[in-house]
Parts: sequence; structure tokens; C-alpha cells
Amino acid sequence: MTEVKAELVGNVWKITAKPGDQVAEDDVLMILESMKMEIPVTAPRAGKVSEIRVKETEVVKEGQVLVVLE
Repeated sequence: MTEVKAELVGNVWKITAKPGDQVAEDDVLMILESMKMEIPVTAPRAGKVSEIRVKETEVVKEGQVLVVLE
């Protein structure tokens, strides 16, 4: 199991993956917005999305778990 964490403080702008999706390494899981910039959050490895722990428009902290891959 791999936890994908936020690398910075920002808002969840758009979630592009959903639980059950198969993803490849470097696939975009969601996009964060910080200081008017869009920052893609990508999968560190191939796997299946088991959980998405945030919602769109939610503010996330650095180090917060966003997605869990199995």
C-alpha cells in the first residue's frame, strides 16, 4: 500500500481518479491549486486507487495523505 501525500499547502482543484481505478506510474490523480498555479499530483507507481481522502475545494496541508494506492 502506498500513500500519496501533498507536497505543499493548497486547495484541491480537481480530482481526476476515483476508487477502483487502475493507474500507471506518473498518471495524474488530482490537481492542487496554490498561489494561482495548478500542481498535478501523480501516482508514484502503478496500482489501484483504494481511497481518495480529500474532496474538491478542500484545503490540504503539506504531508497530508491524499490518495491510497494498493
